[in-house]
Amino acid sequence: MSYMLRGLSAASLAVCLAYAAPAFAAEAGDDADSSARDTAGPVDAASAADASSAERAIAPVALDASRAEDEPSSPITVSGSATLTSDYRFRGVSQSDEGLAVQGGITISHESGFYVGTWGSNLAGWGTFGGTNMELDLIAGFAFPVGEGTLDTGVVWYMYPSGADTTDFAELYAKLSGDIGPLSLTAGVAYAPQQEALGKVYLTGAAAAAGIPDNPGDKEDNLYLSGDAVYGIADTPVSLKAHIGYSDGNAGLGPNGTSIAPTGTYFDWLLGVDVSPIEGLTLSAAYVDTDISAADGAYLLPNFATLSGKQIADATVVFSITASF
Repeated sequence: MSYMLRGLSAASLAVCLAYAAPAFAAEAGDDADSSARDTAGPVDAASAADASSAERAIAPVALDASRAEDEPSSPITVSGSATLTSDYRFRGVSQSDEGLAVQGGITISHESGFYVGTWGSNLAGWGTFGGTNMELDLIAGFAFPVGEGTLDTGVVWYMYPSGADTTDFAELYAKLSGDIGPLSLTAGVAYAPQQEALGKVYLTGAAAAAGIPDNPGDKEDNLYLSGDAVYGIADTPVSLKAHIGYSDGNAGLGPNGTSIAPTGTYFDWLLGVDVSPIEGLTLSAAYVDTDISAADGAYLLPNFATLSGKQIADATVVFSITASF
């Protein structure tokens, strides 16, 4: 999932009207892996590659095709991926202090459309919550055909092993996807009900740095809307992708000094390209940005910045390489 879900990608769920993006039948596994993790890290997470819109070439006919047809296929499918990315961006905001991240996920799908999966990434800076400095997403969902498209619904549990207890939270997601010729479209919505991890506990970064909560125990919810498009260029291993997302949550900081909607409401977007030179390998490059200005995020400082003081929601180009099976 690289534009995936912190991930809907929410997963990844990853990309969400994504990161996490993506067309779902063969996507139930793909989005779950990105967990809706939004970009390149995903997403979200969701469509971080739509696995590059999958190979559109016609596969050669196997000599033993008739024999294979007689063999019963398993109702269970296992898929997974591993990614090295130059920056883990969740809904446009860096979770790795604008540094490298190693990510991976695995999904188990049943022919009924039900699937479960997990996705993980290392964290730094804004995304750090102590412990192993790792995000681990647990995902469960159900994908089924609706008309000419696919509806995918489920839940992601964002957890931070051995980290702060008040950091974990759950998010529900739904994605409707379909193809128009070589164009794959996905519309998504992710909603996290009121939870302490999303509360407006600190009104400013200074209060968070001092460890003096303005409103301890507060609980808030969060809404994320997303749209993704992937265009596979005929007779090439190249796919072009685009993502836009809208976050609506609390305008302060949670109990651990972060927020999945840092300024309350904001847009994030992505324009990128995926290249799959061989089956199972995807090389990606994406321009990622938000409409969060330095002035918008000033009240969140020193939290809303890299260790060197740079803003963590500014424009950047994210490069990644993903191996999948």
